[in-house]
Amino acid sequence: MARLRKMILGISPDRLSSLYRGQYEMKYKFEQIGKSYLLGYNMAMEAGDSESIAQQLNTIDSEFRPFGYEGAGTGLTLLDYLMPWSQGRLQVFIEGPGATYKYGIHTGAGWVFARLRWLGRKPFAQLDPLHHWLVFDGFGCHEGCFHWQRYTRKQTFPGSLIGYERRAFDQGFGRSIWLMENADVSRVAATIAAFPSTRQADLWSGVGAACSCAGGGEAVDMEVLRAAAGPHLPHLAQGVTFGARVRQLSGNPAPYTELACLILCGMSAQDAANITTTTLKDLPPDDEVPAFEVWRQRIQAHFSGM
Repeated sequence: MARLRKMILGISPDRLSSLYRGQYEMKYKFEQIGKSYLLGYNMAMEAGDSESIAQQLNTIDSEFRPFGYEGAGTGLTLLDYLMPWSQGRLQVFIEGPGATYKYGIHTGAGWVFARLRWLGRKPFAQLDPLHHWLVFDGFGCHEGCFHWQRYTRKQTFPGSLIGYERRAFDQGFGRSIWLMENADVSRVAATIAAFPSTRQADLWSGVGAACSCAGGGEAVDMEVLRAAAGPHLPHLAQGVTFGARVRQLSGNPAPYTELACLILCGMSAQDAANITTTTLKDLPPDDEVPAFEVWRQRIQAHFSGM
């Protein structure tokens, strides 16, 4: 099993380290994110029940713990793929001890879909219809991190994606832009500007989620980021609220989350995270416009006059 999972996922600490460019301080920070992700992945693959996995994950430094849970989402999804006769590990973990880290667990599941998409979407069939879009967000982040040149030059979508899955993909790809450009605001803005205008709003949303949850920018960077987003500021702010919610749910506050919320949303991290909860009320069922997108639009409306 160990050889098989290594062959399929094939992510080493050295490989993750080689992804990051830029100044040493930022490189070190993002390397810690990558290492925490791999710790979580290995813990999920090697531990037994969900409670044991959670106990091990909770030994990770609190700042980087959400990324450990993201890695666990990858590991559990891979097990569901490899041993289909006993599927459901991912769902059990999300409904149990991983409930407060559900955002990251879903995006972690997307890393497996990115590598085994030919096996289909069966492991995700039981996920709730609202958050399952985050699987495709995780897919987008994976592709941005590991196939950066392909997606920034050709600017195409994976052929396996249909409908709103493409927009969720771009939201995750936006997160990868923040990471791969090492939080250099000028490079982030230039990368997004090179994409078709129809895709830029979702990319900015992903940047917002990454800068508030993963950090990497000082106050002056947030001010420049706010100006660079231009008409897409409501989308950037919406992404920031998602990052704030991740930190709030998991009880892992971070000073850079507070900073991003104050400058990009004009409010505290707690208030920003609370918006994501109040806007969930009476969401319609999925239709031509998924409930997930209605939710995002409601959050964006809070920032339309900024």
